[in-house]
Amino acid sequence: LIPPSLSQHLTFPLLSVTFLVSFGSSMLYGYNLAVVNSPAVHIKAFYNATWSQRYGHGLASGPLTLLYSLTVSIFALGGLVGSLLVGVLVEQYGSRSALLVLLAGGFMGFSQELGSPEMVIIGRSIMGLHSGICLSVVPLYLGEIAPKNLRGFLGLMPTLFICLGVFFAQVLGLPELLGEERFWPLFLSVVVIPASLQLLLLHCFPESPRYLLIERNDVCGATKALRRFLGTPDVQDVIEEMKEEQRSLSSVEMVSVWQLLRDRSVRWQTLSVAVVNAGMQLSGIDAIWFYTNTIFENAGIPVSQIPYTTVGTGTIEVVAGLIGVSDGQIDGCSPSGCLRQPVLRTLALSPPSAAGVPFLMTAELFTQSHRPAAYIVGGSLNWLCNFTVGWSGWLLGSCVSPWVSHANPDAVAEGTWGSSELGETIQPPCLHNLLEAPRCLASCAGPAESAPVGPLHPPKLC
Repeated sequence: LIPPSLSQHLTFPLLSVTFLVSFGSSMLYGYNLAVVNSPAVHIKAFYNATWSQRYGHGLASGPLTLLYSLTVSIFALGGLVGSLLVGVLVEQYGSRSALLVLLAGGFMGFSQELGSPEMVIIGRSIMGLHSGICLSVVPLYLGEIAPKNLRGFLGLMPTLFICLGVFFAQVLGLPELLGEERFWPLFLSVVVIPASLQLLLLHCFPESPRYLLIERNDVCGATKALRRFLGTPDVQDVIEEMKEEQRSLSSVEMVSVWQLLRDRSVRWQTLSVAVVNAGMQLSGIDAIWFYTNTIFENAGIPVSQIPYTTVGTGTIEVVAGLIGVSDGQIDGCSPSGCLRQPVLRTLALSPPSAAGVPFLMTAELFTQSHRPAAYIVGGSLNWLCNFTVGWSGWLLGSCVSPWVSHANPDAVAEGTWGSSELGETIQPPCLHNLLEAPRCLASCAGPAESAPVGPLHPPKLC
């Protein structure tokens, strides 16, 4: 998995914190995408029985399916709120956002004992809030602590754990494990285990050096953090680079969302982030994981074989994720990588092996002053499209052939856009020189060298 050329620069603290934040945050997003698919019948039966106890009659098929769709899609609404409040929540609570998972797990775990479908829905919304925070923060954090030659590789590790989260949800949903009716509350609450580990261990690692120096002006703390993450006492060059960025940003005010949308100098970056975030969700991937059993049942697969068929699709997804991480250091967020992903998704039942790429790309395309607004725009589109797919999936599934979702015309359109319009991303410390560039596609080598507009080869590092 780790390219030989990178292993000598990868320190144990850097690798450990990458696995920890990916395991305790990114993986939970993938798990919650697929966890409601396997126990769908049991959740509906619980809703129907509870309604019958309260009102003396059961729910009709339509309202019952609508209530289940709300359970599925409320996760995305929570994610939308998390993405909008990510700056405030992280500044106030930091790694303690894992407490949200423990709270959500408690709601969902005791919902059956207390006879409360509302607790399942509330728990799903809290999990969405946590995922909305982590999908933005984790790639940004890893991009700030990693050396330049490892940013692409480590920045894509969360996408692999998203794939693993989906796979683990499919495996645990097998009838031999937690797929039985009596276990579905436990199945939904398994997320508390990785969240608890992250909550206990993450305090052993320092904050982002870039955050310590630029936001808190803590040069000593940033130096100690860099020495630990990079494994070398000589970090003065990196400190000077961050100080230069701090000086360049001191005269630049943070832009609002409205200012970002009106700023012509970052028009193409903003449009690229919007296309990739919306395209990732509208490709149909989440509809597949939300309603896998229904899709396969309508396709004629025997009910007894559906759980194992689902695990097979998850295996393909993990393999695609491994390929994506291995290619990440070579291709980065490049047009060729963007074009390959829709092809892989179409041929391999849409594995979301690039689910974290939009957030990683946002961190690299914008400077510190534009980045918060860009995350709000991209995250809002991502979660709104996720909600649309989750809410309308039950309706479309009853009206449209199950194979239509695999045609993925949106994925092909996304790849076409990426191939024709999206250039290579440039590392964040270099971007303060590019505020006036119309497409953020200039070389980092210096003023004497220029870069062509359009798809580029990887630029020289600053």
